[in-house]
Amino acid sequence: MTEGGKATDEDGSRIFRSNGISFLSIPSVDYAKSAEFYSAVFGWKVQVKPTHASFEDGTGHVIGHWEPKFRSVGEGGIVPFIYVDGLPAVISRILARGGEIVRQPYPEGDLTVALFRDPQGNVLGVWQRGPMV
Repeated sequence: MTEGGKATDEDGSRIFRSNGISFLSIPSVDYAKSAEFYSAVFGWKVQVKPTHASFEDGTGHVIGHWEPKFRSVGEGGIVPFIYVDGLPAVISRILARGGEIVRQPYPEGDLTVALFRDPQGNVLGVWQRGPMV
C-alpha cells in the first residue's frame, strides 16, 4: 500500500519498510526527561508511562524508546543524524532544554551539519540543506 508515494502497512504505519531503519533504543537513565527533551526540540510524539517512554519521530518512519539499561553513546559510537528545517532555531531549543553543542555548525557540501549532546550524554547530529542563515 502507498500513502503519497510512501510505503505503508495495512494500518497506515510507515515504519514497515524493508531494509530501512525503523526502531531506535536511545540510552537514558531518566526516560521522562528524555521524552520531554526530544518532544520539545524536535516535536516527536512521545508516550510516557510509569515504567518507560516511547516515541515516534517527526516523519512517522522511526519509532523507539528510551532504554535505562544501555549506556549513553558519546562521540565514539554510531551517530544518528536528524534532518531539520531551520538549524539555528533547533540549536536554540537544544541549548534551552539542557543539551549542548559538541561541534558547531559546519558546511558539508551543500549541507550544514552540527553535533549535539542530549541531557543524558548521547551524541547525535542535526543537519539541514544549504547554509545556516
